[in-house]
Amino acid sequence: MAATRRHFLGIAAASLGLAGCLGGSGGGAGGSNSDATVRVRSNTDYGDILVGPDGRSLYLFEQDERGAGESSCTGGCAEAWPPLTVDGSASATDAVTGEVTTFERDDGSTQVAVNGWPLYYFQSDESPGDVTGQGVNDVWWVVATDGSAVTAKSTRTKTDAGPY
Repeated sequence: MAATRRHFLGIAAASLGLAGCLGGSGGGAGGSNSDATVRVRSNTDYGDILVGPDGRSLYLFEQDERGAGESSCTGGCAEAWPPLTVDGSASATDAVTGEVTTFERDDGSTQVAVNGWPLYYFQSDESPGDVTGQGVNDVWWVVATDGSAVTAKSTRTKTDAGPY
C-alpha cells in the first residue's frame, strides 16, 4: 500500500508529540532547567561548582552549622555575602547532586541550602564565572555539586582535546 500525504503527516505529528513527552526537564546538558534556582557551572580552577539563577558563583560559610536551618551571616556579613533567597520553593538542575532545601532567615526571607549548607553570593563577584570570594578568611568556599566545600584547585588538567 502506498503511503499518502495524510498518512505521513499523521505519523510525523504523533512522533513530535511523543518526542515532547520524552524531552526531559527543560533541555540542555544534563536535563538542565533554565529557571532552576541552583545550577552547575564549570570553572577552570575549581571544576563543576554551584551557581545561582544568574550564573554567579555560590559559596558556603564554614561558620554556619551544617543542617541547622539558620545562617550565621547577618548584618554587615550579609551585605558582603548576600544569601541566595527565593520566594517559594527552590529547585535545581539534574547536575546538582546535593539535596536542595530552604529555611527562614531571621529577616523573614527564605534562604536556599544544599546538603544543609546555606548558600551565599559574594558582592565582589561581578560576572558569571567570577570566584573572587574563594578562600576569603579561610572560611568561604565555592560549592561542589554535592554541596561540599571546594577548598583546593581542581586536579583536572587541560588537554589538546579542548578546554578543561
